[in-house]
Amino acid sequence: MATVIALGALGVVVMWWHDTTPSSVVGVGNWLSAVGRVTGLVGTYLVVIEVLLMGRVAWLDRWIGMDRLALWHRRNGEYSISLLFAHAIFIIWGYAVTAHAGLARETKVVVLDYPDMLAATVGLLLLGVIGVLSARVVRRHVDYQTWYFIHLYTYVALALSFAHQFATGADFATHPLNRAVWIALYAAVGTLLVVYRVAKPLRDGYRHRLEVAQVIDEAPGISSIYIRGKRLGELQAAAGQFFLWRFLTRSGWWQAHPYSLSAAPNGSTLRLTVKHLGDHSTGLAELSTGTRVLAEGPYGSFTARRRTRRKVLLIGAGVGITPLRALFESLPSRPGEMSLIYRVHQVEDLAFRRELDAIAAAKKATVHYLVGSRRDHPEYLTPRHLRALVPDIAQRDVFVCGPNEMTVATTAALRRLRVPTSHIHTEHFEL
Repeated sequence: MATVIALGALGVVVMWWHDTTPSSVVGVGNWLSAVGRVTGLVGTYLVVIEVLLMGRVAWLDRWIGMDRLALWHRRNGEYSISLLFAHAIFIIWGYAVTAHAGLARETKVVVLDYPDMLAATVGLLLLGVIGVLSARVVRRHVDYQTWYFIHLYTYVALALSFAHQFATGADFATHPLNRAVWIALYAAVGTLLVVYRVAKPLRDGYRHRLEVAQVIDEAPGISSIYIRGKRLGELQAAAGQFFLWRFLTRSGWWQAHPYSLSAAPNGSTLRLTVKHLGDHSTGLAELSTGTRVLAEGPYGSFTARRRTRRKVLLIGAGVGITPLRALFESLPSRPGEMSLIYRVHQVEDLAFRRELDAIAAAKKATVHYLVGSRRDHPEYLTPRHLRALVPDIAQRDVFVCGPNEMTVATTAALRRLRVPTSHIHTEHFEL
């Protein structure tokens, strides 16, 4: 996929080069303007790709995995916004040099006098705000739903900037073929968004008629919600995957949140388990039986398809145990081939303990409960401790799920234990 995106960007550069005459790159002003044109074209192309990467397109998820798509989305966003701001700077700088005018005066002329440029400027500023709020240092202080709705303004920014590309863009104003290709790119991505973000969820909601069957407490501050419906097998959900859940209550119908399945799908019910971290997740504990539900998915490639070896180790921390609990139940194994490490801060945080012990007894598998704070037990999940718990760890597939910091640290520990990267499978809860 990365290669395909890079080739597309190269094609955009070739399109610019093909339409560039020698006289248009003579002199400092023209060179600056040329840099502005290239950065603008590639930046806009990458913004469209940005929308595609998180468009919940089913075949992309199956091919790449939602966690990797999210990582590419974050990095691509940094590149695209940087290029578009560079585009604005170099274009205005080039025009100012050519016109022998000051930057402030030329900026005013470009923004206020050029066709559709004011709207494009607003769109660029919107993208800048989205970029700032997506930075890790800021993101951790913004709740999921606020972050989600702010990102919807990406569509507004694209719409605001669309017209000025054809009104003032030298590569489109007099080139019908370029315009057709550019419109086709927007149309293709827009169609995929409508199909997978709107049409498919509505169709599935009507077909499967999901509703809350039961809510139970698993541990202090942790609840499981059982969902029933019609023809659930058609969803083709697998252990380790997640849905975007929308509970149609008076206060929650407008919110969709990602939660993993915490039990292997059985064709009659789906179970998700949530930790009460905010108003939305806390409110789920009070859901009434029969509450209607819309579920978008399933998503994620953190499934049995990633397995490459007979022996498997599952490592989870906190609510990251939810997809691992489903995998622990569903992955076939012989005695001694399956192990689970479950890391929590205190005994009261252990969810599914009875279920995990029952699964382990039935499969003749091993469960290690690591309980205590990082201050009291800094040795947990270190290479030495992991090897002591699972001596043959280098010969296993390892599935890791938990908070981002834990996942990164555990992955590094596994690499020090010479577990091949291809045998380390992660799911991040902080994307």
